[in-house]
Amino acid sequence: MLLAIDVGNTNTVLGVFDGAELCDHWRLVTAQHRTGDEYAVLLHALFGMSGRDVRAVDAAILSSVVPPAQAPLEHMLRQRLNVTPLVVGPGIKTGMPILYENPREVGADRIVNAVAAYERYRAGAIVVDFGTATTFDCVSPAGEYLGGAIAPGVTIGADALYRHAAKLPRVELAQPRSVVGKNTVASIQSGLLYGYVGLVDGIVRRMADEVGFAPHVIATGGLCSVIAPHSTTIQDTDDLLTLRGLKILFDRNPQ
Repeated sequence: MLLAIDVGNTNTVLGVFDGAELCDHWRLVTAQHRTGDEYAVLLHALFGMSGRDVRAVDAAILSSVVPPAQAPLEHMLRQRLNVTPLVVGPGIKTGMPILYENPREVGADRIVNAVAAYERYRAGAIVVDFGTATTFDCVSPAGEYLGGAIAPGVTIGADALYRHAAKLPRVELAQPRSVVGKNTVASIQSGLLYGYVGLVDGIVRRMADEVGFAPHVIATGGLCSVIAPHSTTIQDTDDLLTLRGLKILFDRNPQ
């Protein structure tokens, strides 16, 4: 079995592949100072809840945008599972030309998402990833990574509003009854939800106009199910797109 791990700034997502099938997945809070032993305990608990034997894992692939979390995970995989993980980074075969001024600057998760989207559609695409940051990654019809855009994530926006406006409360991100809020909570929810919908649709349209082709737009990330239903540009959602991209990259880099 293949264990795929994607370490993001807010969440760490793990998936188990049995052959081509993604047979289980979990989402954890990313903790920069978690030790390898702690990861081992969590992994055994997750596998146990699913009735699986963690000792069946014989391969792993790791993508991380949080450097302090990478070494403990690699250590855990080597020491506890006797597995040397394939780490997404410079030198890995992606099968996708990276047309960025400095390809090393592109976050590993962004490349993984772009590879997964192109593999799925075999056409020009834009991936919108709702994570700690909201990222937009554009792939050409020829399968080239063209670049993208990065905006503050929804939760960052909500937290900044709460921290910097003394009388405004922290609210749950949810759809209000109307765009015109009738109380403070509903007004904040309207601004967050529809403000980010407008941001997404505006950037996607500008990207599509600039690149000169009609991209297929797919959303991923923990909050994609909240934002995507209200967007006029997002066509598909897959909150596990990054895990599927990791499986593709693993297959392209035989150990």
